[in-house]
Formats: sequence, C-alpha cells, structure tokens
Amino acid sequence: MHRHTALFILTLALSVEAGRAVAQVSMTKDQKIASAMKAAPTSISSAATIMDWPATEGSQMTTLRAGTNGWTCLPDFPATKGNDPMCVDAVWMSFINAMMSKTAPQVPHEGIGYMLAPGGAYGSNNDPYATKETPTNEWGFDPPHIMLVVPDAHALQDLPTMRQSGGPWVMWSGTPYAHLMVPVASTTK
Repeated sequence: MHRHTALFILTLALSVEAGRAVAQVSMTKDQKIASAMKAAPTSISSAATIMDWPATEGSQMTTLRAGTNGWTCLPDFPATKGNDPMCVDAVWMSFINAMMSKTAPQVPHEGIGYMLAPGGAYGSNNDPYATKETPTNEWGFDPPHIMLVVPDAHALQDLPTMRQSGGPWVMWSGTPYAHLMVPVASTTK
C-alpha cells in the first residue's frame, strides 16, 4: 500500500490487478516475515503477529507467524512501487479491515501504525482507493512514517493536508479514512 499509509496498500489489495500482480511477484514466507518486521521498531515487530496480504480480491489475510503483543505486521506489497511494509496496533488493524470492506471505521481510541522501512512508496494523498496517478488525486512519494488515527476526525481539520508541508499532514482528508501522517524522513524523493 504505498508508503502514505498501510491503507493505500490495502486499496491495491482490493483491486483485481493488484491480486494478479501479487501472484506474479512472490516472496517466500521467511522473506515476507523479514519484510514485515522492518516496518516498526524491533521492540514491537519481534512479538507481533505477521500477516500476509490477501492473494485475491475478497479473500482473507493469512497468518505467517502468530504474535503475542497485539500488534500486526504486513510485508511489502509487491504490486506497489516502493517499499511499504507496516506494523499496526489493534485499532489500526480494525481501520484497515474497514477500509478493505469499504465500511466506516470504528475508532474507539487513538491508533498507531508504523511504516518505517527504508525506501518509502507512492500513492494518492486524497483518494484511499486510487491505484495510479491522475490529475486530481495528489499522487506522490510518502517517506517512512508513523500513522495516527483518532476517534474524531474533526480533531485533524486544522492540520496541513499536503505531504509537502514539511511536517505531519492529514492523508485522505474528508474521507472516513482520514489519518495523520508523521514523516520520519524527507518527503521529497
């Protein structure tokens, strides 16, 4: 899901083309686990559940390794340009599942997601379901970052919405999937 957030990757996981791309580019189970573990600090990823993306649209994620700390990590999504593994807490995982099913997310309290692996990736800043650049979807590079989701998206309304703001910004503002992106590297590529 492009670097912008686990969510863009999820978007691609939903598309038929992405499902085909996954089948074409495969990693071994051990490679997927290693990829997923690069998304967050070792203190989190070492005990996290490691899941794999659905192989086709409508199918379920599969468990690559059971975890014990309530975090879930996913490997790089091979159908996207860039390196975009992620590790998310239970709130973020619920948020991702809502996005994948195109339903409104239920956010009972703040949720945290990590996409810290080197590289970053590309995606839309205003359309959670975009799979390619268009003249209006603010396609661009998302560096390694931390993602925050909050119970009341109105709390994000006065924050910047452009990744070029030089600091944190709201991705997918105005959608049910609005969340805060906190870059940990330069937003330019």
